[in-house]
Amino acid sequence: MPKFGFLVVEGPHDVEFAYRLLTPFGLKRVANERQLDPLFRLLIPRDYPPGGDLQKRMPTPLFVSSGTHTLAIQSAIGDTRLVQTVEENLAQVSSTNLAGLGIVLDADKDKAVSAGARYDAIRTRMAAIDLQLPDAAGTVTAGSPRLGAFVLPNNAACGTFEDLLLDCATTVYPSLLDSATKHADGAATDQTLTADDLQDFHKPAGRNKAVIGAMASVLRPGKAIQVSIQDNRWLRGETLLLPRIKAVQDFLVALFEIESPTAPPLAAPPVNP
Repeated sequence: MPKFGFLVVEGPHDVEFAYRLLTPFGLKRVANERQLDPLFRLLIPRDYPPGGDLQKRMPTPLFVSSGTHTLAIQSAIGDTRLVQTVEENLAQVSSTNLAGLGIVLDADKDKAVSAGARYDAIRTRMAAIDLQLPDAAGTVTAGSPRLGAFVLPNNAACGTFEDLLLDCATTVYPSLLDSATKHADGAATDQTLTADDLQDFHKPAGRNKAVIGAMASVLRPGKAIQVSIQDNRWLRGETLLLPRIKAVQDFLVALFEIESPTAPPLAAPPVNP
């Protein structure tokens, strides 16, 4: 019987980020409901439109599975709903059925709010629904289920998920990163753009988001950034060895008790007749 796990992240980009970190361990997307374990079918929303909102996407998790694990990765669509999303899903699948349950969130760029403060706030809210996170961010409890939360980019510095993608871009797309950075910085001083035009750009993580978006628009024109994360080399090969990337991957491995895949046995030599 596979181990079940549930991970809540802030948005769809983070869903793809987590998935890319898990694929080296044999976890693949579950494309059809019939392939999904009955336990996790309970997490599939059945009522449309959700909450009566015709503009809202159906909040279906990304399900990934291997021979040993089945995980649900759920976007909370914002940092304010992280714990609420945990609570809503545990109303369908009891935590006693899970090997691991975790949260991945941003520290944000606001230096007035430290990564530690962000973690303490999440820890307090999780305790209110009887889930006790460990004392330190990025660590995992040894209970059942295993519990933990990782504050991007590294449980200490201010920042967001985009900081990690920029780490990766420096390694695999350095020239494209340079041109996208010049493009974004040029827009910041463009006198034809109004304050309203640049409202999102001037948010704490706005510039980094603009740089990543410019790169993704070249790599996958007309597609969402999460499509580029899924399809391109952001999180493959050597980028998985970058310290801040590997730290998140190690957290997920510990949270869900995932073992490294073993090398397949060598084929037997042919027998001469």
